[in-house]
Amino acid sequence: MAKLSTEELLGQFKELTLLELSEFVKAFEEEFGVTAAAPVAVAAAAGPGAPAEEAEVQDEFDVVLESAGDKKIQVIKEVRGLTSLGLKEAKDLVESAPKAILEKVDKAAAEKAKEALEGAGATVTLK
Repeated sequence: MAKLSTEELLGQFKELTLLELSEFVKAFEEEFGVTAAAPVAVAAAAGPGAPAEEAEVQDEFDVVLESAGDKKIQVIKEVRGLTSLGLKEAKDLVESAPKAILEKVDKAAAEKAKEALEGAGATVTLK
């Protein structure tokens, strides 16, 4: 196999759907034992007598579809409305539940998405 340049690789990635790209990233992580997640800064250790850190208030939520329920078509329509996925990608996402529909959204958007999906008959959790 010929070695591809960075530009050629980017061109290939541009042709993939988000679902295909997500599958590629998972396979890449497994193959090389790495993670594509952004590194998190580690807080410095507090010295003796330092006050305990306040518990962080969660301000970003993931909307996770646990199951589509009986009205799968309605749930697929809601997923398409909440995301920019096409019909096939939304259907694949719903059928692969449990799966994150929205990631790192604010509480109001997460609650609104949860209500819409539950209104369509889905089981949804916020994480």
